[in-house]
Amino acid sequence: MSGDRRDAEELEGHALAAAFAASPTPMVMTDAVRPDHPIVWVNDAFLRHTGYERRELIGRNCRMIQGPESDPAALERIREAVAARRPVEVELFNYRKDGTPFWNAMTISPVRDASGAVTHFYSAQADMTDKNRLERAMRGTNDELERLVGLRTADLTAALEQKTALLHEVDHRVKNNLQVISSLMLLKARRTPEGEARQALLGMAERVGALSTAHRMLYSAGDAARFNLKDFAADFMADLTAGIDGGRTTVEAAFESIAVSAAMAAPLALMIHELATNAVRHAFPGERVGRVTITARRDEGHLRLMIADDGIGLPAGRADPAGFGRSLVEMVVRQLRGAIAWHDAGPGTRVEIGIPLDEAP
Repeated sequence: MSGDRRDAEELEGHALAAAFAASPTPMVMTDAVRPDHPIVWVNDAFLRHTGYERRELIGRNCRMIQGPESDPAALERIREAVAARRPVEVELFNYRKDGTPFWNAMTISPVRDASGAVTHFYSAQADMTDKNRLERAMRGTNDELERLVGLRTADLTAALEQKTALLHEVDHRVKNNLQVISSLMLLKARRTPEGEARQALLGMAERVGALSTAHRMLYSAGDAARFNLKDFAADFMADLTAGIDGGRTTVEAAFESIAVSAAMAAPLALMIHELATNAVRHAFPGERVGRVTITARRDEGHLRLMIADDGIGLPAGRADPAGFGRSLVEMVVRQLRGAIAWHDAGPGTRVEIGIPLDEAP
């Protein structure tokens, strides 16, 4: 090696040593060849870091700054890395000379000579006490927030359950009251002579019964705010077909499982009842044989209802002197912000209704 190169390397070494000595980062170097890896060099920052004087550190092992709370697992990681002559990063609970504990983050790296043999271990360190204290405080804050959120969630859940129970109870009582009203109307109808008044009472009793069925479905549903049209249709169809001659009149229903708001339950029940019963009773006079089809499906945010029959059709149907049934259906459709179309299907009648599911009151 030339003299100039040797001088340059020596100058570089002195410069690095001076930089390390003046660094604000605590640094320490141990001898990897001598037994127990004694400390051979520390900078001033390490002295301030630990509270020791240089003479108290040189020649001793770094374990002197360990203590009863130092993590055995972290110490084992250091021992394994030193034995394997590889670098390691670890955060350890250490103690200053006066016994003050602190969190010490250290990076330990092997130092090799020109032949590649490890001669020393170098460690740069940092006091992480404030960081750990902040993390513990944040964990405590997070735990408290989670506790408060848990309590608030439990309160809201209990309030929701109470509200749901109250809504169910309301639906239950409304259903019972409607059933009483329907029964009173039927009783009055039986005592009324045959004629328009009796038919009107019977019709009103059945309409009230349809409303009662809707509230019974709301009462039995798990979600008091939603109404499943398919569930209602199953009960309604059972009532509708119970009083007709199945050999002469066939009723078919295809309802998709559509959950609508509870506010739509009564209007929809009333509307479906009115159209279906009208078709069953008036589309096939005498001994005429026919079929009634009822469908409900979801289509682009709308409920699409269709009630069709292959009976005598609109022009030939028996006129309703008061026009109440059709007026009632059209009023309900308007209430739900929907549209209705009456078609002469030739043969029969087809009624098509579209109701926006998201805009219904």
